[in-house]
Amino acid sequence: MPPSMQTALLLLLGVLALETRRDRAMALLIQNAFESPNHTNNFAVDPVSRKVYLATVNSVYQLNGTLSVEVEKRTGPVEDNLLCHAPQLPQAPCEHPKSLTDNYNKLLELDREQGVLVLCGSVYQGFCELRKMENISEIAVEFPPVGEKTVFPSMLNIAANHPNASTVGLIFRSHGGNTRLLVGATYTGAGTQFFPKNHSKEDLRFENTPEIAIRSLNIKDLSRLFTYDINPSEDNVFKIKQEVKTKNKLNFVRAFIQKSYSYIAFNNDAKLGHKESQPNSILARICLDTDTPRKSSGPESRKLTESYIQMPLQCGFNGNTYNRLLSVHPAEIHAEDAQSPEPYLFAVFSKDRQSERKTALCAFKFGDIEEEIRQGRRNCSNSPSSDVQVLDSVIQGSGAACIQKGNLVLQPEQLDCGAAHLQHPLALRRPLRSIPLFEYPGLTSVSVDNVHNHTVVFLGTSNGRLRKLTLLANMTLANQWTLKLPASEAVHHIMTFDPSDRNFLYLMTSHHMLRVKVSECDQWKSCSGCLGAGDAHCGWCTLENRCTIQKECPHGRLSRSWISMSEGPQQCPSITLTPPEISISADIKDVGILINGSVPDLAGSRVECEYGPGVSTAATVHLDYGPAQIQTCPLLPRENYQPILPGTDHLTVSVAIKVNGTSVVSGNFIIYDCERTGAIHPKTSCVSCLSTRWKCYWDQENHLCVSNKDETKLNLLENAASCPSLVASEVPPVPSGMAQDFTLSLNHIQEGEELECDFGTEQRYEAAWLNGSTVKCSGVTLSTNQRSQIYHLNLRRRGYPRDQGEDIFVDSPQPMKVEVYNCGVGSSDCSQCWGREDQGHRCGWCENSCRPRDECQPIRDQCPAPEIHKISPLSGPVEGGTLLTIEGRNLGRRADAVKVLIGDVPCGLLPELYTISVKLVCVTGWSEQDRTDIVQVDVDHSGMGTSKETFSYLVPKLLSMEPRKGSRAGGTRVTIWGEHLDIGFQVNVKVNNTVECTITEKTEEFIECTMPPALQMHTESVTVCVEFEGLPCQSTELSTTYTYEKNPTISFIHPKKSYLSGGRTVTVKGQGFDLVQSVTMQVLGIGETHCTVLSSTIITCLSPASSQSQQTSAEFFLNGVLYTGDSPFSSDEEPEEEEGELHKGHFMLEYVEDPQFFTASKEKLIKHHPGEPLTLIINKGPSDLELAPEEYSVMIGSYPCNISFHNDQLFHCTINGLLSSSERELPVTVQVGNFHRIIAKVQLGGSELAIVVSIVVCCVLLLLCTVALVVYCTKSRRAERYWQKTLVQMEEMESQIREEIRKGFAELQTDMTDLTKELNRSQGIPFLEYKQFVTRTFFPKMFSDYEKSLVQPVYENDGLGPRVQLPETHPLLQDWQANNTTRPNVEEGITLFSTLLNNKHFLITFVHALEQQKDFAVRDRCSLASLLTIALHGKLEYYTSIMKDLLVDLIDASASKNPKLMLRRTESVVEKMLTNWMSICMYSYLKETVGEPFFLLLCAIKQQINKGSIDAITGKARYTLNEEWLLRENIEAKPQNINVSFQGCGMDSLSVRVMNTDTICQVKEKIIEAFYKNLPFSQWPRAEDVDLEWFDSGSNSKLLQDLDNSSVMEDGRKKLNTVFHYQIPEGASLAMSMKDKRENTLGRVKDLDTEKYVHLVLPHDELMETKKSHRQSHRKKVLPEIYLTRLLSTKGTLQKFLDDLFQAILSIPPERPPLAVKYFFDFLEEQADKRGITDPDTLHIWKTNSLPLRFWVNILKNPQFVFDIDKTDHMDACLSVIAQAFIDACSVSDLQLGKDSPTNKLLYAKEIPEYKKRVQCYYKQIQEMSPLSEQEMNAHLAEESRKYRNEFNTNLALTEIYKYAKRYRHQVVSALESNPTARRTQLHHKFEQVIALVEDNIYECCSEA
Repeated sequence: MPPSMQTALLLLLGVLALETRRDRAMALLIQNAFESPNHTNNFAVDPVSRKVYLATVNSVYQLNGTLSVEVEKRTGPVEDNLLCHAPQLPQAPCEHPKSLTDNYNKLLELDREQGVLVLCGSVYQGFCELRKMENISEIAVEFPPVGEKTVFPSMLNIAANHPNASTVGLIFRSHGGNTRLLVGATYTGAGTQFFPKNHSKEDLRFENTPEIAIRSLNIKDLSRLFTYDINPSEDNVFKIKQEVKTKNKLNFVRAFIQKSYSYIAFNNDAKLGHKESQPNSILARICLDTDTPRKSSGPESRKLTESYIQMPLQCGFNGNTYNRLLSVHPAEIHAEDAQSPEPYLFAVFSKDRQSERKTALCAFKFGDIEEEIRQGRRNCSNSPSSDVQVLDSVIQGSGAACIQKGNLVLQPEQLDCGAAHLQHPLALRRPLRSIPLFEYPGLTSVSVDNVHNHTVVFLGTSNGRLRKLTLLANMTLANQWTLKLPASEAVHHIMTFDPSDRNFLYLMTSHHMLRVKVSECDQWKSCSGCLGAGDAHCGWCTLENRCTIQKECPHGRLSRSWISMSEGPQQCPSITLTPPEISISADIKDVGILINGSVPDLAGSRVECEYGPGVSTAATVHLDYGPAQIQTCPLLPRENYQPILPGTDHLTVSVAIKVNGTSVVSGNFIIYDCERTGAIHPKTSCVSCLSTRWKCYWDQENHLCVSNKDETKLNLLENAASCPSLVASEVPPVPSGMAQDFTLSLNHIQEGEELECDFGTEQRYEAAWLNGSTVKCSGVTLSTNQRSQIYHLNLRRRGYPRDQGEDIFVDSPQPMKVEVYNCGVGSSDCSQCWGREDQGHRCGWCENSCRPRDECQPIRDQCPAPEIHKISPLSGPVEGGTLLTIEGRNLGRRADAVKVLIGDVPCGLLPELYTISVKLVCVTGWSEQDRTDIVQVDVDHSGMGTSKETFSYLVPKLLSMEPRKGSRAGGTRVTIWGEHLDIGFQVNVKVNNTVECTITEKTEEFIECTMPPALQMHTESVTVCVEFEGLPCQSTELSTTYTYEKNPTISFIHPKKSYLSGGRTVTVKGQGFDLVQSVTMQVLGIGETHCTVLSSTIITCLSPASSQSQQTSAEFFLNGVLYTGDSPFSSDEEPEEEEGELHKGHFMLEYVEDPQFFTASKEKLIKHHPGEPLTLIINKGPSDLELAPEEYSVMIGSYPCNISFHNDQLFHCTINGLLSSSERELPVTVQVGNFHRIIAKVQLGGSELAIVVSIVVCCVLLLLCTVALVVYCTKSRRAERYWQKTLVQMEEMESQIREEIRKGFAELQTDMTDLTKELNRSQGIPFLEYKQFVTRTFFPKMFSDYEKSLVQPVYENDGLGPRVQLPETHPLLQDWQANNTTRPNVEEGITLFSTLLNNKHFLITFVHALEQQKDFAVRDRCSLASLLTIALHGKLEYYTSIMKDLLVDLIDASASKNPKLMLRRTESVVEKMLTNWMSICMYSYLKETVGEPFFLLLCAIKQQINKGSIDAITGKARYTLNEEWLLRENIEAKPQNINVSFQGCGMDSLSVRVMNTDTICQVKEKIIEAFYKNLPFSQWPRAEDVDLEWFDSGSNSKLLQDLDNSSVMEDGRKKLNTVFHYQIPEGASLAMSMKDKRENTLGRVKDLDTEKYVHLVLPHDELMETKKSHRQSHRKKVLPEIYLTRLLSTKGTLQKFLDDLFQAILSIPPERPPLAVKYFFDFLEEQADKRGITDPDTLHIWKTNSLPLRFWVNILKNPQFVFDIDKTDHMDACLSVIAQAFIDACSVSDLQLGKDSPTNKLLYAKEIPEYKKRVQCYYKQIQEMSPLSEQEMNAHLAEESRKYRNEFNTNLALTEIYKYAKRYRHQVVSALESNPTARRTQLHHKFEQVIALVEDNIYECCSEA
């Protein structure tokens, strides 16, 4: 399909989608759209012609106002190179190869006055063109002019020259009428991410493209076009100095004009990653010379930087800050309390560049911005403060700091725009802050309008939505709407209102230009709906009677003709009619109408009253001023109205007021008929007549309701209280068939009137008057054959017959009821009979039946004892609350006489559910324990009845639930297994104690229910609890957890066509189908079918059959829930209302005709001889079903046929076997899905002879086969048995291997975030002090000995908590004291020795002399080097010079042999000195930069190891990096939480996560870590010093130990006790306490004898023996190599932490460059140059040996040198692997690895090449650092010395060095004598003098360093 057709099709679909969208309520509408094939860049709208100019990659479009293309112009791709000048520059050849480069538009600006369009692209160094506005295909001005020689690169290099670098601009007029272009462009030169590496000499950007510049745009002065336009030209630019470019990475957002200022909004991305206190979003301001000049010299003298001032903007406070600017829009709005609109700046911010999903809208008042700027300038001139600074990074700036200029008073213009004599440019340091108005994910752009004094904000989003917000005056959100844009593309950060009609908004997405109508008002059909919708654009157009924007209301500008939202719904037009009710007999000609609300002046308008379609009368306007208008309307003749319906007494007539033919407002009035009112209610005719809302009168004479008062009728009643009426009274129930008298009271009836009692029966009874208000009906006999029947008593007048024969009654306002009862009906037992007494029925039980009490003589009211026939349910929970239903006989007469007991537990009766005698319901009470008892019913005066069935109190338990996870949409069927789950009356399964899991099946052992959808969007783990009798969850034994996971998503279905017969396999692709239990595909209009889940990504469904070809769609029900797309509950983003979006869950499916098949020659009968192969050629008719080969099958009779395809239309069907059948013809059936078609028949033929021959041959062959088979079976029976046994073993092993690989794969998928979530270390990092770091690094052996023996762990008691270990004290950190008797001489000797050591000649000779001695071992050399470092620590400059001299000697010695081996090991004094020097110099860098990622890695390793099982004896673990420490068995371990309190610790109990395979010692260690994680390790108690007790549910305590009497034996060894061994449940309560005294316990578990004890696995040698033996082990063994994937799992989890650590080690922070490394690497390069060593590998090896291998590897392997932590043996093994990876990364040789290589090298083999690049890059960055002079280095070293002065005991160090001097006294003296310089300065005599001074006295040193 050609691209144009595709575009047209997309537009058509878009229009269809838009039409669909309009059906739903929405405040926005896409009016016009243009789709661009290329990515869009910028757009501009001409306010006059309404043309839209759209710039895209390689094209620019000129569109008309409806976005139709007028002109298209291609702008690329072009031949270009980033390192070449623009080809428009004369005589600028380029030596670099050029290639086709896309042209991204960087700047698009309109200059209407000059009629040009400024277009700047990314090619040709950001070159700009000037095109004609009326036709962009034509160049407006040729620039540079042909033949022009004086063209400079700065005139051409205008915009940024990279697709991802920003450019902003604006055009303005200076006061002289000159047009100027202000441009801000991101610097893309050398040193930036945009510039090619190693080409800094070809940087064309620095000199020619400043960050901000004002350029000439006067097309009449071509020679100055695009120049900086003032003299000197450099004054009109803002250029940042080269050396600080890296600290000022400006990313421009927008430039705009406000008043006479230009504001530029940008981000300084160099500040990314800093603390939140440093926002990187900045607003800069420049004064434009648009006003009259300030002085005679004109604006040419004003530098751009004079007025430049910038301030940070910050959106949010207190940690919730948004620091990165995305979009800005200035607007004038009505804010709170403001009389007139004020200018505001609206801005969209994101958190940072990495998390642009988290965004917010903020607003800043320009008044605040201007005041901050003025205050900043005042502060810089008068009172310099930290709030303002001078930008010394700008080349054109004035100076480095604010200078106080006395009492200088600045003029207003100077405060606003600065001056040449004032410091400039300025930067405010304190950000202007604003509270977020609206927070929402993914905002990208903002545009704001002031609509009828309401602020309306439009926000574009990154997922293609336009949101419209209406803000109240206090800037809070009033209402919002959303519009989905085509293709869900991100919205560009600039949106523009249509200049000629602000009801339209232009916006741009990545491939669309859109014109959006900002309001769709006509969706609201009523005035109240329109004004209450909260859309500020919409109002009620009164005379049009519709909701519109003001512009669309014809009289919208007239007073009161258009009601705005701010006026409110109370201004909607309404009418009041007078009179509101009219009698049908009244003679009224007109109705008065009062119009309320906002209606314009109707004078001169045609006003009518409309009574229905086409029925209207002309209205007369009487009063037409003020808020109300009065008019009259003639009424229609009565016959024109609808008749009053039967059974009603009035008619409602609607009337509408039409103005000029349009209905404006409507109301209604009532026409009533009083006669009908009286007739409708014959039993209360008078009261009804006088109680209506309109006025009626009662005519007593004629018993009629009349509507008007007639003077001839004097006795008309007007008040309902005066109506003749019967006064209702209570009548006791009457027995059936018994004569009774009734006395009745009357009101307002004349005595003597003939009345009779009417009970609704045929017989009536005369009413005799007793007095003036009382009558009596005698001998009334009423009967019933029901249990009870109600008769209504009315009084009928006898003297008033009606024409229609209707009866006339005396009013009965309250109906009088007479109850008649029959004792013989409905009372089957004694209790039921006597129980009727409460209802007033006088019945009694006699002669075994219920009779009227008068017939029972004598009366005996005692009933038999109760009988219980049935109870249900038969069981309930011990907590009670069960509704127990008891059915039987004689169960009491009334509820309060009955008591129910279950054993001795009362059951509370529910009176409302009590049925006398036969049924009662009670609520079971609480039982102390589970029990079974009979039910007893005790009835007062009748005795007690007991049940045959028993009721059981049971304790239900929940054992497990499957599955434990499901989708958030709900519908997952879960089965809960347990005990006694069906007990009681009511069982519910509650999720999080709120929503219900719908039970589908329930038995004693399991409940099956359907999970509800997740309530919250981010719900993950919820509790599922079984509740009984509506009581909240009673215990943890009835609850478990369930995890809501992301909803399954369906990506697409294939194929999208099915044949009519159905049965085609439709494959559904997606994700998360492992959560799906059942799938149904419903094809709309056809039917549904059940599907099969094949994997987590594939579902297959068979299409249902259809009767006709049609285009339809399929829906899917996943777990019974309709799939509607990737719903908000399945994503991590906030929910978004998708208004108007097409239904996502529909997938197109087309039904086409069944495929057609026929044989090659279309014959119907095919002859075939048996015994021969049969091949059929089958043709397929044309079809676009695209059937796959596997969809076909062909059967010949019952034989399947092998199919081979030649092409889509032809395939062969072959049968090689023999066809045999009793039938002579076999049908050839082609089957595709449910489609079966017989296309031909195969006729079988052949002679009988052939059959006979065949039979004979078969018999012979059968005989031979039988013989061969017997022989074969005899030979191979044993082999077969052995083979079967082997096969079984292989299958078992294969199954186990498969299972292990699956588990390994699952672990590999473990997301690193699982660990990151758990690794939440809130405390500080336990760094060791500098002096401890030094002693541990310098004397590692002594530190190791120190751990064991030098200072034993000493504990002291602490009243508040456990015993705390005292800190270590190294001898070199203690004060040195000589013996009292010898102190003067010794001190003098040591002082003299110190002086000698500070002599370079002596010290170098001394070191060389000692190194030449054979018995001066490597350990002595290292010790001497470290002691020298301590002794000279105060003079690091001197120490460094000594080290360099010794190194030069070492280099000289190694250069003659193999220079690559230098510094490889630490075998000389100087090599150890170098190690110590690096440790001193790198300590600060280590602590401030590397410490945190290193510590996090250590925590992560420990956390990851603890996530799985760890063998306490061998130390092997499930998760590790070291193969030797890998637990190569499948130990099933489950994590569980326990609640622990630490007695005496002063903390609340904590929940600690342990594994059920942990030993008690391991549990103790995890508990100690939980309680002491905020303290250094040296202050932690040890596991051996604490006791752990477990309190079970019965409050019994048990001391937990690794070994006790309950320990079990396994393989002849005693097994250590574990959490699982003690059966400690989830959530158990444990208590830990310090032991009073150290007991003789096991000691450390890892030191136990492996011959006697075992934890999880046997030692390695024992395992090998077990494998060799044939006895079956209880553990299943598989190939141990299978578990190596766990190394990968651990590696993957730790990868981020390792990458962060290596990044910290191998990076150069600009604020903390490693000066010592630069200094030493330069020294090495200098030494290599001197010796002519040019091999780069040699230099790389020297650097590697001196820093990474000498310092970093030592730190990586020994974290205890840096932190106060516990380095376990296992952690040490993991760190060895990491250190090896670091060593390999620093190596220059390539690793040759194979499958036999060690895993510790294979594990990181894939990452090593990337790490190598980092190392080489690091070395290169060090090399590129500016060189360090000796003075700078010495100053740095002096600072380090000063920082740690007096930390060490130098005298002790000197004393230890002296011991070496004494030991090798003669050799040192000899060396000094043979050195001419030493001999000349008498050094050997001074040395002898030292020895004499010291040795004359005996000096005891208690410690040895």
